Amino acid sequence: MINFFKLVSLLEGISYILLLFIAVPIKYLQGNPEYVKMLGMPHGLLFVGYIVLAIMLKYELNWNGKTFGIVCLLSILPFGTFFVGRYLKEEGDYKKS
Repeated sequence: MINFFKLVSLLEGISYILLLFIAVPIKYLQGNPEYVKMLGMPHGLLFVGYIVLAIMLKYELNWNGKTFGIVCLLSILPFGTFFVGRYLKEEGDYKKS
């Protein structure tokens, strides 16, 4: 399940970057909300999937509160989800499932 979580975290991060740095500026600078509409739903679904998988992994891998909190915090920071795998590996809270 950890590999699936890493894939979802990568996709969630990409969707967040596209939304934040491309779609939102186009919406406010050019008055065109179509890109936000197009990218908003996939990003929202990926974000929810990321959080659900993080909760599942918290119990499966016995993460402590700090690890779970940081994994969740990384989901709201731009580029944060790109570092989840590295963080878990460094903390020793990463094992193949």
